[in-house]
Amino acid sequence: MIILDKPYISEFLIRTLEKNKIQVIHNPVIDELVSGRNLNLLSQKEAVAVFEQDPGCLLYSNSENSIGWIENNLPETRLPEMIRLFKNKVLFRDMLRDMYPGYFYRSVNLEVIETLDVHGFPFPFIIKPAVGFFSLGVYQVEHEGEWDETVCKIKKEIDLIRNLYPTEVLDVEHFIIEQCIQGDEFAVDMYFDALGKPVVLNIMKHIFSSGKDVNDRVYCTSKAIIEKYLRIITDFLAAIGQRSGLKSFPCHVEVRISENGEIAPIEVNPLRFGGWCSTPDLAWYAFGINLYEYLFEQKQPDWNALLTGKENLVYSNIVLNNSTGTEGRFIPSFDYDKLLSHFEKPLELRKADYTKFPIFGFLFCETREDNMKELDRILMSDLKEYI
Repeated sequence: MIILDKPYISEFLIRTLEKNKIQVIHNPVIDELVSGRNLNLLSQKEAVAVFEQDPGCLLYSNSENSIGWIENNLPETRLPEMIRLFKNKVLFRDMLRDMYPGYFYRSVNLEVIETLDVHGFPFPFIIKPAVGFFSLGVYQVEHEGEWDETVCKIKKEIDLIRNLYPTEVLDVEHFIIEQCIQGDEFAVDMYFDALGKPVVLNIMKHIFSSGKDVNDRVYCTSKAIIEKYLRIITDFLAAIGQRSGLKSFPCHVEVRISENGEIAPIEVNPLRFGGWCSTPDLAWYAFGINLYEYLFEQKQPDWNALLTGKENLVYSNIVLNNSTGTEGRFIPSFDYDKLLSHFEKPLELRKADYTKFPIFGFLFCETREDNMKELDRILMSDLKEYI
């Protein structure tokens, strides 16, 4: 069963639901965003009845905006408990404390951030909403002298993002401060099957412009990435599953892996893959794998077959976050044609309402490994050249 919600439902997801007759909970978003499509709709009352009969029923959501509905309508299942465990980064760190006994983290409320004494904290550290989304409100603090400036930036950004998402998705009243995790960052779309076994559906390297960069801009996947990290990530996810008891549960997981192969968690996003239908559709472009079908049919990828012929190719999901320094409502237009001209093989461009959200859209593209300069270029760009 799937519950659809704002802000975005991709055409690829809609066609998948129509083709496979996957049960879709009929909420107001259906009538607003996908009216007239041939979906296998189930009333909200009928959906609740299904979970009353089978509390372990598989549920997927394209958006964390649906968390409130799940908490209000499915309290007898484990779903609300599991969502809170992973969505709240403090609870998540508490669960893994025995795996990382020396790891520093601290919960702090917004109201006391200005007066917080960070003397003695391990630098550099990250501060971010304890319940967050899309790198909103995330900052890296290199030394004590940067703290006051960072507090000012946080308060300014909060004024812009406070009402973008429900508090179950983005809570800007509560933050977590935690030590920086060293290594390369990866995002993983996966699910725990009915027996609790982790099934990895894609691995994407999150590329940054610098050590201080915390933005979502470029996520890449390739044959080389999958082959190098599949085993270590699968083993790590098995440890997460053992501690949480997850079964029939999709996740979007973020980790860092050091040069010597040590893996550490960043966060686990429950009941979904990448936000805005981004990373599931990237997997289709990259490997011809439909993550939604694999999830609902409980299939495991045959990576040997899927990676054949993918040598020397990199597939990217480029998040066109508004890094221009100008609020979207003051931007008259964005030159998408100019953007596309800077890539040799764009696969799909998705435009977003940048006057409402701090994002211009998403770009999927294929890049030869010997032409990574096109990704470096967009990574370093503040996007001012396109407005």
